[in-house]
Amino acid sequence: MYYFSSVEPIYYLLPIIGLIVGLLGTMLGGGGGFVFLPILTLLIGTPAQTAVITSLVAALPICTVGAGGHFRKGNVDVRVGMLFAVFGILGAFVGAAIAGWITPTQLKMAFGIYALLMAVNIYFDTLNKKRAELAEGDSGTPSPRPRFALGAIFGSLAGLITGTFGTSGTAPVLAGLFSMRLGLKIVIGTSLMIVLVNTFFAVGAHFLIGQIDLTLVIFLTSGSAIGAVIGPLLLSNSSRVNKSENSIRYGYAAVMAIIGVLMLLG
Repeated sequence: MYYFSSVEPIYYLLPIIGLIVGLLGTMLGGGGGFVFLPILTLLIGTPAQTAVITSLVAALPICTVGAGGHFRKGNVDVRVGMLFAVFGILGAFVGAAIAGWITPTQLKMAFGIYALLMAVNIYFDTLNKKRAELAEGDSGTPSPRPRFALGAIFGSLAGLITGTFGTSGTAPVLAGLFSMRLGLKIVIGTSLMIVLVNTFFAVGAHFLIGQIDLTLVIFLTSGSAIGAVIGPLLLSNSSRVNKSENSIRYGYAAVMAIIGVLMLLG
């Protein structure tokens, strides 16, 4: 269920890492689990199954504070968010069952492959978006897209990823929202709402079958909660966000690809 591990010297770096993850997570639409899981497994040496649920619990404050901040700023599309969340809840319970069946090595390999696939998806979707903008000669006003189908597919995948790997499922959520051609700030705020719902239900699904290291949670969230408060404020005051949207998307794809490779090699 839960326990407190003994404090190691390296733990004192975790609040700083948490601060950075909380700040960037709420500015990029993620809960931080995508970064926490590799840190816990590769840097701290936490067993994979323990790292999964510990990562989920540590991501909850980022999701909660970040989603609330973006909602107050009007950056959340609630209808789209609920569409993703409904299918995500179902996926989260399936993912939690899968996590209990596979070995730690298989879990890390699968996470690495998943990260690389999502990086490729966002890269090519951004490339196609940029070409469409140039062809249409506008600033990115989208043509209508099948929102229900996209929400069902990417929402289910996000929940499955959240439940299986203990990450916030941000990559498929962002891939789906970007595919809908929503504005960047709406994508970020709505993503945090979806991630919050998925993470909450995934924690519940894992609680009876996994062990939470509360020492790691405390060290990570002591910094991430502060970063989660600052992130939405910085984003709302930035006038350059929309202009640099494609660059941010390419950057996010690059980070996912790097983490995927590290997990496969680790």
